[in-house]
Parts: sequence; structure tokens; C-alpha cells
Amino acid sequence: MSYLVLARKYRPKSFTEMVGQEHVVRALGNALQTQRLHHAYLFTGTRGVGKTTVSRILAKSLNCTGADGQGGITDQPCGVCQACTEIDAGRFVDYTELDAASNRGVDEVQALLEQAVYKPVQGRFKVFMIDEVHMLSNTAFNAMLKTLEEPPEYLKFVLATTDPQKVPVTVLSRCLQFNLRPMAPETVLEHLTRVLAAEQVPAEPQALRLLARAARGSMRDALSLTDQAIAFGSGTLEEATVRQMLGSVDRSHVFRLIDALARGDGKTVVETAETLRINGLSAASTLEEMSVVLQRMAVLQAVPEAAEPAAGGDPEAAETARLAASMPADETQLLYSLCLHGRAELGLAPDEYAALTMVLLRLLAFKPGAWPAGAAEKKTLKSPDNGLAQAALRLAAPAALVAAPAPIARVAAAVPANASAVPAPPLAARPIAAGPAAGAPAAVRPAAQPPGQVLPVVDAARPVPPATPVTATPAAAQVVAVPVRVAPESRVDAPAPGAAAGTPLVPTEEGAYWHLTVQQLIAAEAITALVRELALQSQLVARDSDQWLLRVERESLNSPSARERLQAALQAAGHAVTLAVEIGRVSDSPARRNAAAAAERQQAAEKLIYEDPFVQAMMRDFGAKIVPGSIKPIDTNSNPQA
Repeated sequence: MSYLVLARKYRPKSFTEMVGQEHVVRALGNALQTQRLHHAYLFTGTRGVGKTTVSRILAKSLNCTGADGQGGITDQPCGVCQACTEIDAGRFVDYTELDAASNRGVDEVQALLEQAVYKPVQGRFKVFMIDEVHMLSNTAFNAMLKTLEEPPEYLKFVLATTDPQKVPVTVLSRCLQFNLRPMAPETVLEHLTRVLAAEQVPAEPQALRLLARAARGSMRDALSLTDQAIAFGSGTLEEATVRQMLGSVDRSHVFRLIDALARGDGKTVVETAETLRINGLSAASTLEEMSVVLQRMAVLQAVPEAAEPAAGGDPEAAETARLAASMPADETQLLYSLCLHGRAELGLAPDEYAALTMVLLRLLAFKPGAWPAGAAEKKTLKSPDNGLAQAALRLAAPAALVAAPAPIARVAAAVPANASAVPAPPLAARPIAAGPAAGAPAAVRPAAQPPGQVLPVVDAARPVPPATPVTATPAAAQVVAVPVRVAPESRVDAPAPGAAAGTPLVPTEEGAYWHLTVQQLIAAEAITALVRELALQSQLVARDSDQWLLRVERESLNSPSARERLQAALQAAGHAVTLAVEIGRVSDSPARRNAAAAAERQQAAEKLIYEDPFVQAMMRDFGAKIVPGSIKPIDTNSNPQA
């Protein structure tokens, strides 16, 4: 007698023998007991999870007559009647299996449907089982739609597929769909233990764990690998032989690698990778095994009590727990991510073991203190030897030269007596006036100066006394009035890239006046393109009868042509002023005001929709949801936007 493989010998014959699909067994069992039977069933799932087996058991349940020949529809077929034995043997006349992978045309489907007009010959129902139904052509699907929707009362359809996404929606809507889940490794392990006990084949528990993991959720694959392992091991299943057969990496290598990475031992990492190369072990399998161990380590680090049930069944749990305690949680997450992404890099490298070594050493590059002293030098910005930059940054405000081309006053802050020895930091913006007046005194602008402050006008005929250096405490500081600055603010005050987006709007009186003026210019189309952007992004800091001072954050906006065109537009609108532009932090600009107004309108619109009684009723009664970003305020005034 020929040998029958384990996958066929131990194929379940009833619902009680099925493992890992309790949700499907329960639904079908209850339907058979109450005889609430659908006319079409669709079983989906990966390979080897029991789709064909369930269809055969369902056919036996529908046609079983019992051992005495008087039985009816049942969820526990007897297995001894004519219908049960012939369905198991594959020769029951009223049970037809069609392989859609090789019979995918419309002619084969029509030939099958022609049998639907005839009543069952032996059984209670005709059962048409179409395996890999997603392989049928579009015309074949269309040919079976009508019969699938309204079959005769004695006809049942059973469809099976590994790719339900390719099945037309018109077919899915006519079937009762069941998704068979992949088997958990623990479930596969238990079933293999029972099968090998029945076969009287000695097996090591760790060898069965390897087979259960290698099956990847398929019970048929697990039994096929077990057949191969029995032949490879001459009738016994040992961990070493099974690991050699599968080409799996010994967990001892994985534990050694993770332990070396936790200690920052690059030498051990390289030596272990070389050992894997010499033994011909798969680099991809190494990263896969490391991912499994690191995932368990991450679980133990997040949920320490999860170690107790793991320790009872897995002999490697103790080593996993030790590594979880020795490696920080953030490094575990980083190494797990590197292992996952490193598998995709193996095929790109000329040598997969070199790629494996690079993936493992990548963690050491980010691990503090992993490299020996002098192995790598961290590049940093070096300070000047004279220390002038540090001294300048320690001042309360940067030094700036001022002149008096326009009568706008400034407040000077007291500076230490020895501050004159410290040169001012370089100015990164152009002056706001044509040239300094002769004899203009110098002063330092205070850092606490609020932006947009309206300053009093200095009498040009009255001389301005110079600032007196302070050698005592800051309380003795003297305040003097000086003309407007020639140079803009230092680049120290300028915001870093991206910082402007987070600066809140600080409304000022000058900002409101400038916003109204810019809106009028835009409405009249007096400014466009770069000039319009300069007006929107600038802040009116101070204004006099014949000169306005603007401030912008981006130096690219402060071009001479844009400044001159904006000045000409203001003069045409009735503002006979001269513009001066400086670089600095902006807290109140027309663009910020427009953005704040738009945000308020958006919040008001969302509040109006969410508080609407009809919308609330739809969300409460029908589970409706508002699509994020779909609510837009209606603005009838069409205000210009920044």
C-alpha cells in the first residue's frame, strides 16, 4: 500500500476535528442545527487553512443520512453513510468540485451550470464547489451571476479563494463570506504534537516550534514540512536536523548578536556575522529571527507580567527576558526597525553578509559610547579663539550703530563700560537710509523693546546728549533719546528658519493701520507679485509724517525694486512717505491677521456644522462621520488671503 502523506491522512472529517477556525465552525454549526441555510458560501484565506476541507464537511452535513439511513441535515456527519464515504473518496455524484485555475473559461462554467437544472441523484442537495474562484474570467463570472443569485432550492454553491479582492462585487454580494484565519504557531504546535503522537514519531519540542514557525499559518505546510523532517531525520525530529533542513539560524547566534549590540561590542558582532557566513546560514533568516526576539523583548519591556506565561512553555524565554532587561526600550525599538528595513537592503548589496554586518553595525553608530576613544571624531562648530562671539552673545542686546537721517526716536540701554572693546556682530541686512549723518551718536537698542511701539519725535534743532557709560549697577542706567538707526537689527534677533510659523499674532495699533492700508492697495490692484508679498509679510514698526519703518523676517523680500514699487504705490494712494525696511522678528503683519481671521471663520463653520441638530441626529442614529477637511467657510466678501 502506498504511503499517504500526513496532510491528507489527517485532513479533518468533521467540524469537531478542525483546529484554528472556531469562528467558522460555530457559525456553520448553528446554521445547520437551525437549518437557516444560505444558497452560496464563500470561504477566503491563505493556503492550507482548510477552505476545501470546510466545503467537503459542509457537503457531508447537508447530505448525511446517518448510520441507519434515517438521518437528516446535521452539523455532525456520521462518516459511515454512503454520502459521507463517497464525498471523502471524491466520487459522490451530487458533489462537484471545479478547479477555476485550470477551468476558468465561460464554457466550463456553462457546462457546470447545465447540471443545475437536474435534481440530485443520490443526495439531498447538489453542491457545486469552485476552488480558486478569483481565477475565473469576467465572462465566466457574468455567466454564473443569475444562477448564483436564484439557484434551485436543492442547489448550494461553495466558493473558495485565496484572493477575494479579485472577485467581483456582484459575486461577493450574493454569497455568505467566511474568512479563515492563518493558524497561530501555538495552534500548529499542538496539532503537530497530536499527529506525531499518533504516528509514534519521537520529536523534540524545539524542533516542532521551528516547524510551526516555518509553516507561517498554514496547517498543510506544517504537515508537509513534518513529512520532510521525518525523512530528513530518519524517523526522528531533532532540533539540529530540523534547523539544518530549514536553513534556520540558531537562536544562540541571535542571542549573541543582540547581547553584543546591547553591550556595544562591535568585535563580537563582526565575528558572529562571519560565523554565519562560514556556516552558510541565511542573512535574511538571521534578521527575521532577530525581529522575532526583539518583538518579544519589546513586549516584556512594555508589559513585564507577560514574561510569566512565556517562561513555562518556551525554554528561550529566560534568555529573552535577560536581554530585555539589559537593553533600553528605545534601542530595542530602533534595532527592530533596522532589522525590518535591513531585509530589503540584502538584495541591493553585492554580498548579503556584508549587508547584514552593516545593518548590525548601524545601531552601534547611534549608540552612545559604542566606539572606542579616537575611533571617530564628532564634528562640531568650533568657537573663535579670541572668544569675541561668546562675549557678544552674552550681552543683553546686540550692539548696533545708529544715525539720524529721519526724526524717529529710540531708547538706548545701558552697556557695561568694557563693552566698547567688544565689536558688534556682523550685520546681515542693508541699512534703511542712504547714509549716516555726520556726528551721529552710537547707542545700543534694548532687547526688551516691544515691536511696533510708536515713538515720540525728536526735535532736530535740539542736540542729543550722548549716552553715559555705566560702571556701577544696572540701576544707574541712563535713558537717552537718539535718532533712528541707519543699520537694521542684528541677525541675532532674526528668527531661525521655520520659527515664524509658531510665532503668535500680537495685535498692535500700527499693525491694524498697516493691515487696512495693505488691504486697500490689494483691492485696488496697486501691488502684485513680490511687492504684494512684501506688504503682506511686513510689520509697520513706527511711522512719522514723512517716513515709515517696516520690518520683515525674510531678507529675500527686502529687494530695492520691491521696496521702491511699494513706496510708489503708497504715494499714489495718498501716503507721501519714504519707506525704510529692516530685518527682524515679525509679530503683527497683514498676512498673520488674514490667517487668524481665516482660522476663526473655519472654527465658526465647524462649530455650526457639528452643533446642527440634523447632523447630530445622523451621527447618532446612523453612525455618520464628517469627512475631515470637508468643511469650508463661505465668505461672501471674498477678502484677499495671505
